[in-house]
Amino acid sequence: MPDKSQEHRFNTGDESGATLTRESWKIFQIIAEFVDGFERLSKIAPSVSIFGSARIAQDHPYYALTETIAHELSDAGFTVVSGGGPGIMEAANKGAFNGKSPSVGLNISLPFEQAGNDYQDISLTFRHFFSRKVMFVKYASAYVVLPGGFGTLDELAEILTLVQTGKSRRIPIILVQSSFWAGLIDWFKQSLLAENTISEKDLDLIQIIDEPSEIVAAIFNFYEGRNFEPSNEEKARLLDL
Repeated sequence: MPDKSQEHRFNTGDESGATLTRESWKIFQIIAEFVDGFERLSKIAPSVSIFGSARIAQDHPYYALTETIAHELSDAGFTVVSGGGPGIMEAANKGAFNGKSPSVGLNISLPFEQAGNDYQDISLTFRHFFSRKVMFVKYASAYVVLPGGFGTLDELAEILTLVQTGKSRRIPIILVQSSFWAGLIDWFKQSLLAENTISEKDLDLIQIIDEPSEIVAAIFNFYEGRNFEPSNEEKARLLDL
């Protein structure tokens, strides 16, 4: 068995103390990201967060589709929020930038792949995925999710979990390009639902719509008879994201 006295000695050396100091000071950087995000995004409502792959080329049909969706949402009065990078994120920002409402990019510092696009009226850059995720959710009136990879799936799972558990208000969660998502939805039904790890009503949180005009209409239909602005009770819940 390891000598506990030795283990303790190794973990409290100068190097360990320096690491602890760096980690403690990191808290202030995290606080700054939240404060900056809250201050700059608090007036963007109503907004729609759009997600999808950074690896989609500009000549890909998904790029044109995303640009059209974002433009129609922008002209309908929605601020469009994307990850600020290339691919589908760029298409979302570009469509909104050429529309009537603001285009927002929530950029992330990565060792590869991510570079800010040129179509952002409001641009923020985050070091931490978790603080960036809060900004995507906190002010969103809807999520529109196009084909993507792990990051896109992460954001989709995040909003589904938050709504399912009551940590966030219910908003439209729309998957675009039904052929891309069909296998995932089948797996939800055949594995998750069959094993009772989700319930039937959880599947009702998701809509699959391919036409841009129908996406806009679905969001307006969802809010018919209610405000885009969260209620006081919903605002209280969103403080605890």
